[in-house]
Amino acid sequence: MTNQLGPDAEPAPGLPTASIGLPDPKPASIGRASALLASGTFVSRILGFLSALLLARTLGITGGAADAYGIANQLPKSVYAIVAGGMLSAVIVPQIVRAAIHKDGGQKFINRLVTLGLVIFLVVTLAATLSAPLLVDLYTSASFGSNKVALATAFAYWCLPQILFYALYSLFGEVLNARGKFGPFTWAPVVNNVVMLAGLVVFSFIFGSASGVAAADWTPGMIALLAGSATMGIVVQASLLAYFWRRAGLRYRPEFQWRGVGLGRAGKAAAWTFGMIMVTQVGGVVESVVASQASGDNPSVFLMSNAWLIFMLPHSVIAVSIGMAYFTQMSGHARDNDLVSMRSDVSSALRSILMLLVFAAIGLMVIAVPFSALFGTTYAQIMALAGVLVVYLIGLVPFSMMYVLQRVFYSFEDTRTPFFLQSFQIVLYVAAALVISTFPVERIAMSLALAISIAGTIQTTIALFVLRKRLPGFEILPLLRRLLWFATAMIPAAAAGVGILLLLGGFGEGSFVVSSFLTGFISIAVAGIGMLLVYSAVLALTKNDEFLAFVRPIVARLTRR
Repeated sequence: MTNQLGPDAEPAPGLPTASIGLPDPKPASIGRASALLASGTFVSRILGFLSALLLARTLGITGGAADAYGIANQLPKSVYAIVAGGMLSAVIVPQIVRAAIHKDGGQKFINRLVTLGLVIFLVVTLAATLSAPLLVDLYTSASFGSNKVALATAFAYWCLPQILFYALYSLFGEVLNARGKFGPFTWAPVVNNVVMLAGLVVFSFIFGSASGVAAADWTPGMIALLAGSATMGIVVQASLLAYFWRRAGLRYRPEFQWRGVGLGRAGKAAAWTFGMIMVTQVGGVVESVVASQASGDNPSVFLMSNAWLIFMLPHSVIAVSIGMAYFTQMSGHARDNDLVSMRSDVSSALRSILMLLVFAAIGLMVIAVPFSALFGTTYAQIMALAGVLVVYLIGLVPFSMMYVLQRVFYSFEDTRTPFFLQSFQIVLYVAAALVISTFPVERIAMSLALAISIAGTIQTTIALFVLRKRLPGFEILPLLRRLLWFATAMIPAAAAGVGILLLLGGFGEGSFVVSSFLTGFISIAVAGIGMLLVYSAVLALTKNDEFLAFVRPIVARLTRR
């Protein structure tokens, strides 16, 4: 690949943005795009949450078979992340925004990029699937046990083909996002989750609960149905985006001439992102190996993945939706060197997520026990999951802020800075994980969760100061004041939530809050609504600008009816 631009890459003079398929970056479009992304993400996450609930109740959240599936189903995500994960969003969106000023509107660039991606992903998927036993060995400790390793390997053969379709989904989706078509990327996973849910229902109907089935007793049919359903969902998800390409006016034709349209620039940017992903995966391998030491009746790999899924729900619905909607606009402002608009974008995005995520983080801490009752089938499982979840949630706000900050650097085509920031965090985490590996097995999962929260908070703090140098005029103190404002407003809200749960019977074994799936759900709803009302009242009484701006359109729409 090369940085030399060929004839097709010459800018077309006087070509307006609309004529090349990119939206004019207008503030009003951010709200609409964020709402569209949030709605699709919310529906998808709810269905994904239901899938995870059914999976947890089918396998149990602790046990050898559950951990074997957890490791195998994580492998395609890990391999995909190494090959393409962050590179697609970090590199492709800014490059397509820039390529859109070419005479062909960026079509040739897109075709060549997709062709190159297809070739790479096919080769990697085949190699990874053939290497399933080696990958399972890499992600498990010596104490994991031969039967669990064999089961994890069998699951992995079915799961690893997901790599190709994860990559195609991201590749197709990021191209659509760069052209302002946000809907398909967030709504396609809804179908994926429907397929997975259907597979779990069929599995439960045929085989019943597998929570008591030993790893050695799983049959080929059980393995194929469970893991095959997960893979089929990813296949359908990617296929839907291919359909929406044509609806967006894109016409894919294979292009094997990968020189002359600026792919070299993308390659250089991707090199740092690839390094960042590799460093991150080192942390993931260490975490999996250390956590797998506790596999059995203790919190381990599968329980941690369920806690992380709950943690990711508010992040995905709020931070990812807002961050993705701002990313294309920030890339355009970076291309035009409009630093004033960039500062406004960053500040608006961060303030928007702070108000919502402070409520989500502290609120979920309060209802962690009834939330865990939806997943666990025993009191010990419920309390173990709740403990890990609460510790993860300490880092939710910094984690989501870092998502936005990374995309600011990506908008400037700066993938080097995120690499060093991520490397620093992983060094801290790996060092902590190695110490944690010497802890009693029952303390490993919660300690790993605490380590990642602390390391992530330090990383985000450093990133804010780095961004202040990169973006002159960007101020940190107003963000900290807003964070303190929202956190203070959550004190009476959290007290109300705890009070409601205590009135419902408290957190002891056999109490209403943890006695069943239904009572756990009722407890979440009552305490959650109570906290929301108190939080909203405090922000309204203190005349918080973000809150008033958030509710004003809602009130206006309701009063018009």
